[in-house]
Amino acid sequence: MVCGYSKNIFKECKKYGIEPLVTINHFDCPMHLIHKFGGWRNREMIDCFVKLAKVLFERYNGLVKYWLTFNEINMILHFPFVAAGLRFKEGENKTQAMITCAHHELVASALVTKLAHEINPENMVGCMLAAGSYYPETCNPEDYWKSICDDRESYMFIDVQSRGYYPNYALKWIEKRNAEIPFAKNDVNILKENTVDFISFSYYSSRVSSANPDKGKQTESNIFASVVNPYLDTSDWGWQIDPLGLRITMNEIYDRYQKPLFIVENGLGAKDKIEEDGSIQDDYRIEYLKKHIQAMKDAVDEDGVDLMGYTTWGCIDLISNGTGEMEKRYGFIYVDRDNDGHGTFKRIKKKSFDWYKKVIATNGEDLDN
Repeated sequence: MVCGYSKNIFKECKKYGIEPLVTINHFDCPMHLIHKFGGWRNREMIDCFVKLAKVLFERYNGLVKYWLTFNEINMILHFPFVAAGLRFKEGENKTQAMITCAHHELVASALVTKLAHEINPENMVGCMLAAGSYYPETCNPEDYWKSICDDRESYMFIDVQSRGYYPNYALKWIEKRNAEIPFAKNDVNILKENTVDFISFSYYSSRVSSANPDKGKQTESNIFASVVNPYLDTSDWGWQIDPLGLRITMNEIYDRYQKPLFIVENGLGAKDKIEEDGSIQDDYRIEYLKKHIQAMKDAVDEDGVDLMGYTTWGCIDLISNGTGEMEKRYGFIYVDRDNDGHGTFKRIKKKSFDWYKKVIATNGEDLDN
């Protein structure tokens, strides 16, 4: 990314009034550092990350204002290798390893936030989580309590980045798993004094908590285990489709932190078909996005949520991180490539392309097909 081509891209964005949003680490811990340090379990990674950020902030000073430190930091508890370059050692306490990685990323995030503000006070730095509120399966108090615990597990690290300290429930969660936070000198002050400016998150679906999850059917192909919600439709990959859940999630996050929000991922993974005339009629994607954008607008207009922006996932088809498939497509542009790597890489605009172009042009006011 630290090449002249990126700088030209950002200059071109500015030329057309496009404000870039850049994630410094999006599930891309270098393999060299995984082999050398063991990924984010090693505190040496903090200095590496700060050095990278310094290069980015200085090179793109005045071209990029909005920055995210780590993509979906709570995924350390679910995808530890992807999120932190973590490979477990035989017989080790896995929770301890994950908490160690998370703490190092949290300290790195705070130091980078400080650096961004020092280099340019106009810079705004956000955190990022994989979001989606948990509903209790029933009104049984045990189910309700389980939903609170599941939500907390998602918010645990964002609490630190936004508030500047580990909440008591997180300390107890870690203690119960025979783990501890590897605090070093000044870590407490670093976290406290360098909280993020805004909260960004991805939203694809809501989730359901049950005190007895074995009794109910689980959703398919979802990184987060969840009981099936009988009131919702599902995607081709079994993800629950819940536009109102986005509004609920936005309200919960805003109530919790009282900082501006930024929805940086929202979209539908689906099997797209090329018609005989060469078109791709992805009305299902349009319908998904239309309802979610409306729910987002309701959260802003009706509930008073402070929202900075919204970006979909994604603009062009690429390999799904969750399943490793090309067949699971999210983009407005079709890419001729299959799961086995065969295809011409030809690009085709889907029906959703021109629809979303109009949505952008009207700032979300015109959602009609």
